[in-house]
Amino acid sequence: MILVTGGTGFLGHNLLPMLVASGYHVRVVTRHPDEHTWLKGLPVEIIHADVTDRAAMFEAAQGCRFVVHAAGRFRFWGKREQFEQTNVQGSNNVMDAALAVGVQKFVHISTIVVIGKPESSHEIDETHPAHPMDAYQRSKYAAEQLAVRHYTEKGLPVVILRPGAFYGPYGRYAFNRLFFEDPLRGLPVGVNGGKLITFPAYIKDVAKSVILAVEKGRPGEIYNICSQYLHHREVDQILAEEAGISAFRLYFPGSIMIPFARLLTVLGYITGREPYYPITLRSYIFNNWRVSTAKAQRELGFEPTPFRDGVRETLEWYREIGVWKPKETKK
Repeated sequence: MILVTGGTGFLGHNLLPMLVASGYHVRVVTRHPDEHTWLKGLPVEIIHADVTDRAAMFEAAQGCRFVVHAAGRFRFWGKREQFEQTNVQGSNNVMDAALAVGVQKFVHISTIVVIGKPESSHEIDETHPAHPMDAYQRSKYAAEQLAVRHYTEKGLPVVILRPGAFYGPYGRYAFNRLFFEDPLRGLPVGVNGGKLITFPAYIKDVAKSVILAVEKGRPGEIYNICSQYLHHREVDQILAEEAGISAFRLYFPGSIMIPFARLLTVLGYITGREPYYPITLRSYIFNNWRVSTAKAQRELGFEPTPFRDGVRETLEWYREIGVWKPKETKK
């Protein structure tokens, strides 16, 4: 039995069918099972609970050989206490529960953005120093440190995955929104001439890497999981070619966008609503994220999907949900 927390999130939606297809008996923890009717089509055991409920996590872990901890709170906006409650306290609950039942492998889903501000001229491997810049990043790094301590001090066989920016089917936020939905809806905005480097991670690749980590990951190790890193302009060009839209973007410099984001953030505090471009986007957008996956390729057998192929599959999903309609070709 394999326990998956966060089983109905962006990653979970792609991971659960893969686990079932791979022959795993799956138990999934979700806060709102009734909102995810697609679960009814899968032969999985559903636990209605939250990772912040310590007793529920201990009960959910009973009889499990493996745990995939994918639950987490991710937003560009939120209070420190909210991130810590889910990402730190919740992670501690799941780790303690896994330790109590003696699991054979615990896969912890972290994020490459714990790096915070990468060195501009170097690739980011697993030894790159972490300097988290916002409440979300700090909470995820704290959870990573918890995972390491559970391994070194308590013997929990933890494998840590650090994916890049998720994109692909079943996601409507972050990379998907900025690089897919905005231009598809006619909002062609970019920054710094498209010269900065981004770090997309195709969601199905991340799901596959979870299974590889369960089967091959070395306890105590961290693995970066990403597609090929690309300049923003390359991302824009590939999307334009595959979607049949213009590659034109209004590339605003940081001297304009950063003060604009600060203004929107102040307004967000007044209204209580997340701004479209909060200032926390600065770390994600205005840095060069040259992420190396050499270790994952070497030790796990990870093979990233070419970005163009991932774009095609993502566009097909957008077509299915009515966000994008391919242009009819003339006969």
